[in-house]
Amino acid sequence: MARRWLATLACVAFSGLSCSLFAPDPGPLPSVSAGPLAAVVAPGAREAEVASIATALSRRPTGLTAGEVDAVARTVVGEAHRHALEPSLVLAVMHVESRYYNFAVSPVGAIGLMQVMPETGEELAARLGIHWVGPQTLFDPTINIRLGVAYLRELSDRYGSLSMALAAYNWGPGRIDRRLRLGAAMPDQYPSLVLEAYAQRRGRS
Repeated sequence: MARRWLATLACVAFSGLSCSLFAPDPGPLPSVSAGPLAAVVAPGAREAEVASIATALSRRPTGLTAGEVDAVARTVVGEAHRHALEPSLVLAVMHVESRYYNFAVSPVGAIGLMQVMPETGEELAARLGIHWVGPQTLFDPTINIRLGVAYLRELSDRYGSLSMALAAYNWGPGRIDRRLRLGAAMPDQYPSLVLEAYAQRRGRS
């Protein structure tokens, strides 16, 4: 565990790739109903999704063992379908947030594959019945994905717009709510980055 904490400190600069770019003018905000929602998928198709994701992750410097890569792929597929989201969207968030590096830590303290803030993670874990042992819980890749996907679904339901949900995932819902009250422009660069990565992933699939 001590080695893993040292690894997190070493990757702070690397993890600064995520969540740092914003645009002043918002683009059109698609509704959740127009966004990527999961359909009923046959078991064989799910296994194909898992295999495809595992293969893609195995080619990247994730910091995960082979067994963890398989568990991550299965968690992405399972949690995405559980929350009526496409696995490709979850992977797109992961790509923009951490570049798939499990031990990424942002300058503001967001942790892991989906860059979950410890305060948010603790609150979600309590609601989902996930054992929480402190911020290091977020270095468990499957827990990190479960929390991140649940949070994205919660934000999508709250704002009724995938783009706004992504903006809130990046900025935090409190800041988005304040901008809404003030009539300020919504940030759209982070949502654009995620949706671009999502489109590319779907194209490859």
